[in-house]
Amino acid sequence: MKIYGDIQSGNCYKVKLLTSLLDIEHEWIEVDILAKETHSASFLKMNPNGKIPLLELDDGTFISESNAILNYLAYDSNLAGVCRFSKAKVLQWQFFEQYSHEPFIAVARFIAKYLGLPEDRKPEYEAKQAGGHKALKVMEEQLQSTLYLVGNDITIADISLYGYTHVAHEGGFDLSEYPAIQKWIDRIQSHPNYISME
Repeated sequence: MKIYGDIQSGNCYKVKLLTSLLDIEHEWIEVDILAKETHSASFLKMNPNGKIPLLELDDGTFISESNAILNYLAYDSNLAGVCRFSKAKVLQWQFFEQYSHEPFIAVARFIAKYLGLPEDRKPEYEAKQAGGHKALKVMEEQLQSTLYLVGNDITIADISLYGYTHVAHEGGFDLSEYPAIQKWIDRIQSHPNYISME
């Protein structure tokens, strides 16, 4: 299989991290989003939405959207949840990541890290801070009572949220305010086959 992505993107990195944790063989194809490579005719033929990550299966079919890719790759593993309830909780956290976390933390990070915090984007950057901290507080509360987001074992819910949370400081979010999240980050980084974003 082939995975098209930018390793510095949290959405792409979480797919890369899962392939490492589950030892999934694949070819990684680096895509430069700032050079608008996702808008080329050849890429849009694979994903009309023009976004990465993108998974190409051996039969030439494609799956887009990072959390859909995680669910596909982890389908037969405990990382997808071990029962009906835990599988639903995994999805709950993944929807939370896409609607309540990523739009604030990832966007603030993109403006600061990728664009260099230009003057005309500062109001937008500052407007993302409250929503990002709200999401981090929700995670902090959960992680004060469980080791991982869905109980005491790692799942793709953790991988989904780890992608941008562990680099949230690059978007202006001080993680020292969230000790349970910091311990959770350390736990994930201690897993066998863990790989960093670098």
